[in-house]
Amino acid sequence: MNNPSHGACAFETVKYYFNTAADQLKLEESARKLLMLPKREITVEVPVELDDGTLETFVGFRVQHNNARGPMKGGLRYHHEVDLDEVRALASLMTWKTAVVNIPYGGAKGGICLSPRKHSQKELQRITRKFVDQIHEIIGPDKDIPAPDMGTNSKTMSWIRNQWEKYNGFNPACITGKPVEDYGAKGREEATGRGVGILSYKLLKRLGTTPQETSVVIQGFGNVGSHAAKYMHESEFKIKGISDISGGYYAEEGLDIPAALHYYLAKGSLEGFTGGKHISNEELLAAECDLLIPAALGNVITMANVDDIKAKYIVEGANGPIDSEADAKLFERGTVVLPDILANAGGVTVSYFEWVQNRQYYHWSLDRVRQELDAILSTAFEEVWQLSQTNNVSLRTAAFMVAIDRVWKSAQLAGF
Repeated sequence: MNNPSHGACAFETVKYYFNTAADQLKLEESARKLLMLPKREITVEVPVELDDGTLETFVGFRVQHNNARGPMKGGLRYHHEVDLDEVRALASLMTWKTAVVNIPYGGAKGGICLSPRKHSQKELQRITRKFVDQIHEIIGPDKDIPAPDMGTNSKTMSWIRNQWEKYNGFNPACITGKPVEDYGAKGREEATGRGVGILSYKLLKRLGTTPQETSVVIQGFGNVGSHAAKYMHESEFKIKGISDISGGYYAEEGLDIPAALHYYLAKGSLEGFTGGKHISNEELLAAECDLLIPAALGNVITMANVDDIKAKYIVEGANGPIDSEADAKLFERGTVVLPDILANAGGVTVSYFEWVQNRQYYHWSLDRVRQELDAILSTAFEEVWQLSQTNNVSLRTAAFMVAIDRVWKSAQLAGF
């Protein structure tokens, strides 16, 4: 089996990881085809009148990958580079992500090709509602449950819920990632970043080291990176570097993370932060550290820069931050990589808790959310770690093996 070349499409990269794990499981070709092909792909036109009276047509996507283990689940992203291939790859990843943490979902993903910063809130609301008009029949609490992703937030989810309920009646479980005041779950916003922190701690424990002995660089200081930084600072990790679109900020002796969080909340960016030396994002990725957490965009570690990476361990906060060739090289040289389908599964896990609460019309406390999250991620990590050790494979291959085995068994039990 050939490793997809650098620049290969996102879906081919996921397929490569899938096949590497399927080889270990000795899965037949017919089973691979069934599990990799999406159940349904939808592309829709979203015509909207903008604030200045002009008409613009956007293109929206929803890919529903697999529902063998339950209703499909996945985010909705607004970004100017969204295309069907990216959404298809991310929908597939959601199938494996929900399976590896053993929550009763399949995978889906959606997106609209637009730049949110170029549109007013009124325009974004009209676009969102028009998109729901096009797909409301195929989403819902027992079919496909969207959630926030890049370029969308809890407010977007409230618009979707309201528009969906116009067709289907009251049912807050139709979507997750809602504001707490609108049937959302406490702890949802912090969940992905907190999960990255929890799993970093579990990984270090298995590798025989402690937070106090571990220096960390976090690339990205958005929702995932900032909450990971907060949790890891409280757990006594030494965080030497952080970054956002304005560049990296690095201090060999460790950054003042509470000050950085306060600055970011006040300014909406790290630009102008004086708590560390200002460096480029490329320099930040190559900085001296024990643990690197890419928590921003995909494909930031490639064959072009993999030899510059000095970290001993990498925990993938973002989706697909390492391309497949670079991933193979990191494994060969002994760099331990905790893959995205486990490392950033905290978000979908707490989305599941939100769905459960909505269906019961009963709110959980923040303490309960955090305890349940820790329990699910800890169990999943141990299963992946043990399989990795037993089969002498990377944690990524082990995570895919756990997930594929669960989905394949469910498909067989259902009689295809």
